[in-house]
This record gives sequence, C-alpha cells and structure tokens, in this order.
Amino acid sequence: MKQKIQEKFKALFGEEGVLYASAGRINLIGEHTDYNGGYVFPGAIDCGIMAAIKLNGTSKVKAFSLDYNELCEFGLEEKDVPEKAWARYIFGVCRETIKRGGKVEGFNTVFAGDVPLGAGLSSSAALESCFAFALNDIFGNGIDKFELAKIGQSTEHNYCGVKCGIMDQFASVFGKEGALIRLNCKTLEYKYFPFHPKGYKLVLIDSCVKHELASSAYNKRRASCENAAAAIRKNHPEVEFLSDAKRLWLDEVREEIPQEDFLRAEYVIGEVQRVLDVCDALERDDYETVGEMMYQTHFGLSRLYEVSCEELDFLNKLARKMEVTGSRVMGGGFGGCTINLVKEELYDGFIAAAKEQFTAKFGHAPKIYDVVISDGARKL
Repeated sequence: MKQKIQEKFKALFGEEGVLYASAGRINLIGEHTDYNGGYVFPGAIDCGIMAAIKLNGTSKVKAFSLDYNELCEFGLEEKDVPEKAWARYIFGVCRETIKRGGKVEGFNTVFAGDVPLGAGLSSSAALESCFAFALNDIFGNGIDKFELAKIGQSTEHNYCGVKCGIMDQFASVFGKEGALIRLNCKTLEYKYFPFHPKGYKLVLIDSCVKHELASSAYNKRRASCENAAAAIRKNHPEVEFLSDAKRLWLDEVREEIPQEDFLRAEYVIGEVQRVLDVCDALERDDYETVGEMMYQTHFGLSRLYEVSCEELDFLNKLARKMEVTGSRVMGGGFGGCTINLVKEELYDGFIAAAKEQFTAKFGHAPKIYDVVISDGARKL
C-alpha cells in the first residue's frame, strides 16, 4: 500500500509525500454501553488508512482517494464543503482543527485503506484520526490526543451527519499494540489492559448482511434506556446514566416502566459489569472467562436488547457447538460480524464449518477477517 500511494503521489504531484497511518478498531466487549455512560473495551487493529501528505503552498487541499480513484480539490473556509462524501471527512478534520485554534494550510494528499467496508471496523474513524494526527504533526499545533479524537467525532457530527459516540475515534488515536483500552464513556478515564492471547486467535466472521432496522431501532433503544434511567433517578438522584444504576434499583421500578424498557436496561447494567469482569480476567490471563462473558453478551444482545438477527445467532450457536472459547455479535447489530476467540487448534475446523454451513443456510459465504491488536494513529 505504501508503494502504491507514493507512486500515485509522485505521478500527481511530482514528488513523494510524508506517510501517516491510523487504524480501524474492534470492541471486545461493552456494546451499546457508550451512550449509557458505561465502559467500552476497544483496541486498534492491523488494518486502517494510510496517507501521503505534503504542503503545497496554497490555500487549497488536493486530495486523491486511491480506493475511489477520484481527485477532489477544496478550500479551507466553511463555504468550501466538498460534494464528495469521502472528501468531507478530510475537510471536516481541517475545519475542526481550525476551530480549535490550530493552523491548517493547503496540502496535497493521496490516501488508501484496507479496512473492510461495512464490517463495523470503523474505516471513517481511521480516516479522521489519520488526518487529525497528521495535520497536528505537520503544523506543530500541539493539540492533545483526546482533542484529536474529538476532532474526528465532531467531523462526523458536523460534516457527515452521524451523531456517533467517542469510542471509534478514541481507539483509532490511542490504540497500542498488544493492549485493549477500557474507556469510561462518562468520565473519559481510560486504562490499557494486556491482550496477548497465546494459543488463541481473534477472528471476525462477517455475515455480509445489514438489515434495514438499524438507525430507527438504535434510537428506540436509546430512548428505552433513558426512560429506565429517569424512573430509577426518582428513587436514586445520583443516577445520571443507566450505567450508574444497580440491578436492584432496576427491580424497584419494574412495574413503572414498559417491559421492553426493563429488558433493555437489564442488558446494559449486566454489560457494564461484564466489561469489568473481562478486565479482571485479562489481568490473570484467564481467557476462558473472557470467552464466557462474550457468550453472555451475545445472549443479552439477542434476547434482551434484541439487536441480533438470524444470521448472527446462527454463527454464535455454531461457535458454541464447536467449543469456540467466546463469540458474540460486534457493533450495533442487525447484521455485520461476530467476533470470536478461538483456540488455535480449533481454528481451521471452525472456519471451514462456518463457511460451509452458513453458505448452505443463507446462500452466500461469510467473509473472514483475522484480527491483530496494533498501534493507532502514527507517522510512518
């Protein structure tokens, strides 16, 4: 990829650029907890976005996407928003940097990615983090890493129409090889935990389906959680988010809220605790407990939060049947991937069975992505 990017850069601009990269991410456990003020547990992965960048002495950005084979030129004023969706991510990062008092001048760039699109690995956050980090480095703006993650998040909010949480950009900026990051989404406190599962592999199985329910269903579940938290708050004023509540407190309001809201809240309160249990297990290299928590999360997402689907439940049941250590739906749900923690000696058999049985049932093969936990945004 380095070579392809530099060759294109030279062909377009007559010289080589400086290379920067950032990563996609997985989330081992802690799903739908972010907007409930709970913990998430992501890590950066070994595929992402790479860009060659060089100042061009003008007030314009000339950006070439290798993946789309398109060139886009735009200015740095608010009125200069480009039409191309992919270019808005770069434009947004420039604007959000400027809004924070950072310096940005015209530059040339060629970029490409190897994050599988639509698999829930956050290619957009990788793109934002790559450029946020690069511009900060090139112009010596001295913006701290937290603010770089927020630049990516604000880009999504203000230029791409997505009201996302902070997890994806945070993992892309803060990712560290061989470590996962426990992030408290309420306080933004974080801690690294070692992740070197000797004798195990981490693999994603992509169902290659995306059911249409996702955005309206997401908003409904968010409302359910807020409703449950509000009911608990009447008895316990210290509960700002659902993650602050004890299970016992949820039982106190069982008769006051719809059954659906109760189930959603039951899942979230359990999931917040599971993240903590997984962190404790990792500190003693206990990957069996990590795996069991993953299965519990899948059960909760499928039965209580109801964001799974037939394809994902099928993959999860198959994993259990084949004695895979841990498996669960990863991401918002209604399609996408399962994330699986598999003993190395079972890996080949599991993948072969997943491909064969999934294809036989659903008429198309799943995609397989092996995952290695890697560094986040950096200069190459």
